[in-house]
Amino acid sequence: MPQNWCPFDPGSGRVPGHYDVLIYPNDFAAFQLDSEPFTPETGLYSKTGARGSCDVVLYHPQHALAPSQLSIEHWRKVVDLWAKRHRELAGNPDVQYVYIFENTGVAIGVTMPHPHGQIYAFPFIPPLIQRELDSAADHFRDHRECIYCSILRDEIAEGRRLVSETSHFVAFVPFFARWPGEIQIYARRHFGRTTDLTDSEASDLARIIKLIRMKYDHLFGFPMPLMMLLRQSPAKGDHPYFHFHVDFYPTQRSATKLKYLAGVESGAGTFLNDTVAEQKAKELRETEPRSLQAPGLKHYPA
Repeated sequence: MPQNWCPFDPGSGRVPGHYDVLIYPNDFAAFQLDSEPFTPETGLYSKTGARGSCDVVLYHPQHALAPSQLSIEHWRKVVDLWAKRHRELAGNPDVQYVYIFENTGVAIGVTMPHPHGQIYAFPFIPPLIQRELDSAADHFRDHRECIYCSILRDEIAEGRRLVSETSHFVAFVPFFARWPGEIQIYARRHFGRTTDLTDSEASDLARIIKLIRMKYDHLFGFPMPLMMLLRQSPAKGDHPYFHFHVDFYPTQRSATKLKYLAGVESGAGTFLNDTVAEQKAKELRETEPRSLQAPGLKHYPA
């Protein structure tokens, strides 16, 4: 096998000779649709079985292209593929949650530099997502208002933590940021899933993801190691209190230092953020290389 062989490259024999965006079944899937079905058990250790799926989403056939280098039009193709695959997986009776995410960079543990993300279909709702759902439901019950709509309204009014916005989405460093330079993208309209995106919202989501990725990669002058997570409503049931958003967790504290999850973060669940949200938002607002200028994007003065 050639030294630089990549299974995601056209001509590898593992993918079509020509593709645009592509779903590639994970070669080492933790969940499979033909695994044992959900069988509730009693006792100290219950299990669901591993019935689900693990997909790789190939963003582009070009191996060395960073996600920040994808065009807005190409990101739109990725967004459409997310929605299409979400709809397919959510229709499976065993799938409870469709989790769309991306790991980028050696610091995250990525060994395949080809631009790609992943989609996991879980037979249960993952615990951190369940905790967020429960908190959102509690706020909705107590205040009769979506907590995300409230956060978005306050962030727009405050202004100091905003990074950029489009007609349909707002990106900001949240007051409660745990990671240095963490950004959340909130939809202005209240909806729960990628499958609820309108045509103009899908294009706008592609536009603002492209912008944020470019800002991150230009912040320190090299591709930012990060996690990109899509937060959506569960595949089953009605969740009027949940609001679609995208989270970015960059792991770079500075140009030369990584953010490690050490004893306090991992053992106590308390993040010690090395940055101030307002200052980091200002830095990201000011990170505007010429190629960032694109129709429909609002930039803020320094």
